[in-house]
Amino acid sequence: MKVLLLGKNGQIGWELQRSLAPLGELVALARHSVDGPYLDVSDLDALRATIRKVQPDIIVNAAAYTGVDKAESERDLASRVNAQAIEVMAEEAVRLGAWLVHYSTDYVFSGEGREPWKEADTVAPVNFYGESKLAGERAIATTGCKHLIFRTSWVYSARGNNFAKTMLRLAREREVLNVIDDQIGAPTGAELIADVTALAIQQVLRRPELGGLYHLAAAGEISWHGYAKHVIEFAKANGEALAVETINPIDASAYPAPAVRPLNSRLNTQKLRENFSLHLPDWQSGVTRMLREVLSK
Repeated sequence: MKVLLLGKNGQIGWELQRSLAPLGELVALARHSVDGPYLDVSDLDALRATIRKVQPDIIVNAAAYTGVDKAESERDLASRVNAQAIEVMAEEAVRLGAWLVHYSTDYVFSGEGREPWKEADTVAPVNFYGESKLAGERAIATTGCKHLIFRTSWVYSARGNNFAKTMLRLAREREVLNVIDDQIGAPTGAELIADVTALAIQQVLRRPELGGLYHLAAAGEISWHGYAKHVIEFAKANGEALAVETINPIDASAYPAPAVRPLNSRLNTQKLRENFSLHLPDWQSGVTRMLREVLSK
């Protein structure tokens, strides 16, 4: 079996290189040539040609345009990467009879209310990034290709930048931090996403009826303010010298940005857990593991 992984050096892609390796021959492509074999998925002709050359049994797309604020002004690029490229992948998956695995986001929802979003809930993105990701989902559905789509939220990893690292840096520099307290979600590790992906792929190969759209996030919920407190308290308890003394909760409206963020990023993962017989750990366990790695450097 041959697996084509796109976006291998992103947060999820980096972990997927590990989790997908036992499944078969893995062809993993980065966006830039300096990172080895490469493919920029925004080049739609090159994308189609690459898929036809590799002829994979499974296409796993971890490439995405993730600049939420920049997407408001770079709409053509965001659409090309998050929607048009996905349409190409889906069309080629149909031609090959291959599976397509793709990652989406809670940003396809309005962010209203307090209930965790279910897969069948009405979508209503509040920013263009969410619109582009929704367009990608719809492109997959339109082609009818065999697929797994995982909507996730608040993704982090020890590799690269993340919210926890930013809070630690600011906590070393400032005595007071102001952190948004009315956006709620579950920090979800790229490692967890990659492991669930590999397990799900193995099961859909045996039971194709399990294919479809799923919500994937760590268990529990927290605000960004609560997340920041957890990170800083853990760091202090583990001997980090931090300047911060006060972490103030603020409303998102006090921190204006080009793109509106949904307030409710909770995702209901019941369908995923039941269909694949999975246990999703609480968000604290993954964050703690990430922090131990970050703080040991």
